[in-house]
Order: sequence, then C-alpha cells, then structure tokens
Amino acid sequence: MNDLERYFRQNDKRLIDKWVHYFDIYERHFSRFRHREIVILEIGVYQGGSLQMWKDYFGPQAKIYGIDNNPQCKQLEEENITIFTGSQSDRKFLKSIKASIPKIDILIDDGGHTMQQQIVSFEELFDHVSDDGVYLCEDLHTSYWLKDGGGHKRTGTFIEYSKNFIDALNAHHSEQKRLTVTDFTNQVNSIHYYDSMLVIEKKSRTKPYTEKTGTPSVQDMQSPQTTFQRATYKLSRNFIKIINKVLRFFRIRSFIWK
Repeated sequence: MNDLERYFRQNDKRLIDKWVHYFDIYERHFSRFRHREIVILEIGVYQGGSLQMWKDYFGPQAKIYGIDNNPQCKQLEEENITIFTGSQSDRKFLKSIKASIPKIDILIDDGGHTMQQQIVSFEELFDHVSDDGVYLCEDLHTSYWLKDGGGHKRTGTFIEYSKNFIDALNAHHSEQKRLTVTDFTNQVNSIHYYDSMLVIEKKSRTKPYTEKTGTPSVQDMQSPQTTFQRATYKLSRNFIKIINKVLRFFRIRSFIWK
C-alpha cells in the first residue's frame, strides 16, 4: 500500500471519494514530485478531502489550487490551498486562472466529467502545464455512459477526442499531410491509458532518430546482393507502395507481399 492509499484508509478529515485503483496510478506518475516546490491544480474540489491528501503527500513546499463551480467550496481554503469558483467549461474563466497562477506541474481533472468539460479544460489548460509536468484526466468511463453523452466510439466523447493524441505523438513519422507535427508532438513524452484515466507526461523533445553501433554478425535478408535482386526488390517495393497508397486513401487494410 502506497502513502496515498494509506492516507485515504486512515482519513478522518474531509471526505474523499476515489476509485481504489487510482492510487497506484497516482504513485507511479506523482512520486517524483514529492517534497519539491511544485504547483498542483485539481479541477473538482467536492468536499476538499483530496486537496488535503495532496498537501500531505507532496509536502509543505507544494502550492495547491482547486477549481469548483460550488461557491461554498471557497470556505475549504487553508494554508497552501487556494480555491477558485467557476465552471471548467467556461473558457474565459479558465483563461483567468492561467493569468492568476504559475505554470502547473500536476493538473488533475476530477471535475464534472462531461465531454464538454473535459475537452474545454484540456484545450485551455494543457499549455499551462510545465515542460516536465503531468496532465491527468480521470473518470473517463463517462465517455461510455449515456447520461454524460457517452457511447462506444461515439463522436464527441473525450475518449474519441483523446485518441487523436496518439497520432499527434507519432506525427514525426507521418508521410501524410493531414497528420503534421504540432506543439503537442514536441511537448509530450508519453501517453498512458488506464481504466477510467488518461495521463499525459510532458517533456520537450525533437524529431526522433536512430543510430547503429557494433558489427553485423549475419547477412541482412532485407539487403539484396546481386544487381538482379536489387532491381527486383526495388520494383516490388515501388509496386507495393503504389497499391498501399491507393488503399490508404480509402482507409482499406494494407497489402503485404511476402
């Protein structure tokens, strides 16, 4: 049992409501930030218990901010915990938050969980996460719940929206104009999907490249040896590329000639 779950189990302060499997995920991605001067923003204050949990876990150097649309949550402020009241789907409000606080090291979206709220919050706040920070969106099961506008492969859900992040992460390798390198490509190091949760770890990076070291030990079967073999190989590769270009246009399964 890690320190976060231990705090949760022994909690006799403000109410905390968490899926139990979240604690291992938190520990995996948050532990490197402990006992550092960091900024944390949690969307969704609820009863204030999780803000106290973060304060205990990260230590007195952490500055913790919360967002909730319930004005009563303002009374839950305490030392090193500041709470803003407003809607996470209000772009103007979120822009004012960015102007009010430093760059965010850890952002946790545990707010209203509707599709619009999750998408708007990401679009407005992701660029305010620090270069080596973490953006975490939880309770993604709402993307499958009808009452929240969800459904399997339903257009407009946060799950479907976030699937585009996978393409953006790999955009340096794209051969198609419709998938180009973006700020997301150059700012994100990894994307982690868990049951009901998405974690994005940021890190500035450039176009990836390969290197070789050591001495070859066996003949490379991909390298034709004779002139005829090289010509045949080149012709077959060009033929396959033409076929696959047409198939790709129509998004049909690729053709492989073995």
